[in-house]
Amino acid sequence: MKKLIIFDLDGTLIDTIADLAGAANYALKSLDYPIHPTETIRTFVGNGINKLLERALPECEQTEINVMRMRSHFVPYYDLHNADLSQPYPGIVSLLEALQTKGVMMAVASNKYQAATEKLIRHYFPQIQFVEVLGQREGVNVKPDPTIVFDILRKANVSPEDVLYVGDSGVDMQTAINAGVDSIGVTWGFRTRAELEGFCPKGIIDKAEELLMFV
Repeated sequence: MKKLIIFDLDGTLIDTIADLAGAANYALKSLDYPIHPTETIRTFVGNGINKLLERALPECEQTEINVMRMRSHFVPYYDLHNADLSQPYPGIVSLLEALQTKGVMMAVASNKYQAATEKLIRHYFPQIQFVEVLGQREGVNVKPDPTIVFDILRKANVSPEDVLYVGDSGVDMQTAINAGVDSIGVTWGFRTRAELEGFCPKGIIDKAEELLMFV
């Protein structure tokens, strides 16, 4: 039995794309750049906020200076509006409650910046006792760098073989590979089943409750 389940956040626990798109388009409009449909912005997420903003910019404007200008508009807006339209995916709350009842430790590993990650977890899952909730932190490389997983393993005091990493993207699957832990891909998020299959995870699930079979 696995002792610890590490969950990605965006696209895995919570459908955040509408609020991410709203904040990205707000930043683009603030700087007089063209905006994008939500479905286009869906393809930009997964590697942290700075990479999202870089991808949202016109190709000829994708400089570090412009990314930081975008971020100065994006972050204050997103801090106020990141729970306007976002919602946990179907079955997620019940799944987390079931795992907690079974005594399985849980943690969150996200490329979303730390303050927003903590806020969303507190807002949507106040009844769940996560052993650790980590987002993107200053000076720490984003996923697929495995540092975030190693930090969680130290906090939980578990070995890699006792861990299951759950995510919706190739970035998540590669993170698990880099950390030496088993992974489960979920199909309800921001990426395709084909992308997940390319990383040969331990399993791919279509409904939240199916995760219990692997725990």
